[in-house]
Amino acid sequence: MIYDCVIVGGGIAGLQAAIQLGRYQHKVLVFDSNDGRSNLCRCYHNLIGWPDGVSGEFLRTIGKKQSESYGIEFSNQVVEEVNKDGNEFIVVDRMKNKHYAKRILFATGVKDNFPDFENLYPCLGISVYICPDCDGYEVKGKRTLVLGSGNVGATMALSLFHWTNELIYINHEQAPVSQANLNKLKDIGTSVYNQSITKLITDNSHIQGVELVNGEKIEANHAFVAFGGNKVRSDLAKNLGAKLHKNNHILVNPRTMMTTIDNVWAAGDVVPHSEQVTIAMGDGLQAAIWIHKTLS
Repeated sequence: MIYDCVIVGGGIAGLQAAIQLGRYQHKVLVFDSNDGRSNLCRCYHNLIGWPDGVSGEFLRTIGKKQSESYGIEFSNQVVEEVNKDGNEFIVVDRMKNKHYAKRILFATGVKDNFPDFENLYPCLGISVYICPDCDGYEVKGKRTLVLGSGNVGATMALSLFHWTNELIYINHEQAPVSQANLNKLKDIGTSVYNQSITKLITDNSHIQGVELVNGEKIEANHAFVAFGGNKVRSDLAKNLGAKLHKNNHILVNPRTMMTTIDNVWAAGDVVPHSEQVTIAMGDGLQAAIWIHKTLS
């Protein structure tokens, strides 16, 4: 069997593309290993139609169900390589199974770099956040911790000053912070702690504070995480020959979402954009429209 399109990644962008391609009645296989960042967010707050927020898990569940209603197939296998053979593509999964496709869409996303605290994950999107554009509003006028590393965390704290002046920056990794950033943090009244965190204090999905290596406890009911070092999952596209941006995001035609390789597309956070759910949806839809055009 040869699929019209294989989508690598079943997050927001991949699901939106799958739904649209299904409505075009194309034969599509989606690989989704269920470890994308949309699995982790317990609540997106800035989406039209969801004034009380909606979880990534819910969006993925209903998105998969909607896709399957159009005949879209899913596999939970991890894709290890994608190769081109003439006008076709060969997708090899971890079990060494080969799947053939006329078109490829990479919607592989980004893997966030989080500190090693298991009780952090239930808080994501509810009381602990990663994106000021998404969730800065949630900490308006509230005491907020920034758990970070070096200048990455310092920059996050500075951006959050738009919403609150009750900020505490904990430089967990004690990475260097530029004097310019230290001066700016001082100017906005932000305390800076250059100490490791030994414990994240939470009550289910609500953070209550942190305990530092010296035993000091700092209380707060909201926090942002900013460590840098996120992994852009563009290796499959790179190995196929697609050009990448200097930050490893996949370069695409902004109108069609096609990469620098014919009949290979990319959508969602793996391409350079603001890493918003609504933009990922738009990317996936746009890619699907142009995939359909080429198949027709």
